Amino acid sequence: MSVTTTAPTPRVGAAAPDFTLPSTAGADVTLSTFRGRRNVLLAFFPLAFTSTCTAENCAFSEDYDRFTSANTVVLPISVDSVPALKEYKAKYALKQDLLSDFKRDVSRAYGTLLPDRFFSTRAYFLIDKQGMLRWRHVEDELGARRDDAELLRQIQAL
Repeated sequence: MSVTTTAPTPRVGAAAPDFTLPSTAGADVTLSTFRGRRNVLLAFFPLAFTSTCTAENCAFSEDYDRFTSANTVVLPISVDSVPALKEYKAKYALKQDLLSDFKRDVSRAYGTLLPDRFFSTRAYFLIDKQGMLRWRHVEDELGARRDDAELLRQIQAL
């Protein structure tokens, strides 16, 4: 199934739009707090408990140490509520915290919200330590995803 968003995505080479979202860790996460310290991979995913999203998040968890070794934090973002994401994280024993964009503001800011469905398409935004967007990929199909090897290659290219 092909997907179409209505808003443009942020431009590569520009500052990544800052945001603060609640997380499964019980505290809010603000993107700009990683500046000067770590790269950030934002991984928008449609919905928890769906097959492709689960495969993707389990892979992030399995490769957690590889991302950490690359000085990169992976921040998966969905429109699910924090309680739903906590249950999802526990069910699959995910290592990474998940962010809730329940109000859809960050999905709108990054141009990933599917207005006819009111959830985000699958998309990746790689942000360097200076807070600049260095790579992005928006999937054409909801069931498609990038594999971690490709994502890690993009990180190594920074």
